[in-house]
This record gives sequence, structure tokens and C-alpha cells, in this order.
Amino acid sequence: MVSPRPVVEPYLSLGWGDPPDPAAVLRKTGVRGFTFAFVLSAGGCEPRWDGVRPLTGGVDARALRAVRAAGGEPVVSFGGGTGRKLEQDCPDAAALAAAYRKVIRAYGLRAIDVDIETRTYESAAARRRTVEALKRVKAAHPGLTVHVTLPSDRNGPDARLIRTAARAGLEPDSWTIMPFAFSSGSATTGSSGQQAGEEDMGRTTVRAAEGLAARLRKAYGYDAATAYAHSGISTMNGITGRQEVITVADFRTIARYAHDRRLARLAFWSVNRDRPCGELPYPAEDRCSGVDQRPWEFTRTLTAPRRNR
Repeated sequence: MVSPRPVVEPYLSLGWGDPPDPAAVLRKTGVRGFTFAFVLSAGGCEPRWDGVRPLTGGVDARALRAVRAAGGEPVVSFGGGTGRKLEQDCPDAAALAAAYRKVIRAYGLRAIDVDIETRTYESAAARRRTVEALKRVKAAHPGLTVHVTLPSDRNGPDARLIRTAARAGLEPDSWTIMPFAFSSGSATTGSSGQQAGEEDMGRTTVRAAEGLAARLRKAYGYDAATAYAHSGISTMNGITGRQEVITVADFRTIARYAHDRRLARLAFWSVNRDRPCGELPYPAEDRCSGVDQRPWEFTRTLTAPRRNR
């Protein structure tokens, strides 16, 4: 069976933000699965959930099994914005590939996500190590889906990691951009003069995704349809850490665009936050979005594009 495009796999953390029951959310929303975050380094090159929890015998393994029992499929994400990264702690590509494969074998995974950002993204050595490790993983697991998630400004991501991968012969199933936190001041952020909260984040996300497709066409020689088919979007729901406001209406814009262009993947940070906070004015918290919404409405919006037209 051909998977629908895009596959919707929002992030879920079991070590943060009062995590919901993933199987219950799956049943209530129709989402296919979740991207479980994050596998980090426990020191050296040893993978652990959030750098501390074991791969087997704990809450994470039980949640992955529950998602499968409910008819979904888990994705495991490596990296993220905080903590010690395997991509930096592992001494070389062979060791990093072995760490990835340890997690893949632990759960019989069909898909992984490598979320490479902050200092890891800025390190040329870490970028090269990640690319070479993923080449080894894809060779060892030819049916595995590999997503690479990376920062973006308003016009799309910079091309450093994409160029490195293309030159090395690595072709991920999706390059997934994170088009938010634009005022963070890093080398991968934008320079708009708009005040936080005033920007149309739906349109901005579409613009960034078009920039991603253009970079993929240039690096890989893809035609437009193939570039879109290797593109993904991972946004944030509600109020971001930079006080950008991403609403359910913005998600409708993103969903329409992603389905019209047949992108590979949609995700967001996070299911933990896909709940109303309570009385207005809402504070943005790790367990709620900070904007007006119904429970799980951001997830439902991405899984039901026809209702958003």
C-alpha cells in the first residue's frame, strides 16, 4: 500500500510536558503515528531517551508498543534543541551509525528522524559525520524511511547540510524544515522587521517550504514534483519560545499546501502542547499551546485537509 502524502507524525516527548496517552490521541485524531523525541547521548556514544532513560523496559518502549497496538507506527527522533547529541559525542561515522542501528533494532523501526540543529548543525564535522552515518544506516536497512530535520529562515534553510548530503550520495526520504524561532539570532534565522505575534505564520511557512524545494532542486537536480516529494514541514503549535503565534488557521494553510504539493511529511512540536491552557489570557506552557483551541485540534487539522478547504 502506498502511504498517503504527506505522512503526519507530530512529535511527542515522554520526558516533558505532562505527556498524553499516545494511543488515545491516535484513536481520537486519526493520526498515523508519532515522532518520539529525543534519543540523545548518555555519554560517549551510548543512546538513551533524553540521555538518561533506557531503550528497553521503560515508559518509552511501552508507549511505542501501545501505538503499534492501536494501529499506528512510531518514528524515533535523534537530536533536538537541547542535551548531548550522539552526532557530536560519537567519535566517527561508523560509531554513530552503530548507535542509530542499536535503536532501530531495539524497536524494529520502519522510520527514523535526525533533528540536527543548534551547535550540532553549525559544526561542519558533525554535519559530515551525520551524513556518512546515515549512508551506512540506509545501506544496512534499505527499507528504512529516513527524515532529516533542520532549521529554516523565512526563505528556506541554508544549503550547507543539503549540499553535503547530495555530494556524498545521501538521499533522505524527507528534508523537513523547522520554520519558526526566526529571531533566535543564529546563522539559520531570518531578518524580518515584523514584531513577534504579528506575522502570518501560515504564509511564512509556505514561503520557507518553497525555499527548501528550490535548494533540493539545485543540489540534487530534482524536478519540482520530486523536490516536493522529498520535502517536509515541522512547525510549532501555539506560542513559540520566541513569542511567534502559530494558530489553528495557520495549520489549515500548511495542511492545504502540503497536500496540494504532496510533501513527504508533516510534523510539529508537539502533541504534548496540543491542548488548551485554560482561562484567557493563556500562558504558553509545555503542556498546552497558549492559543484558543480544542483538545488535539492541531493534530486533527493536519490529518483532515479536505475539511480545511
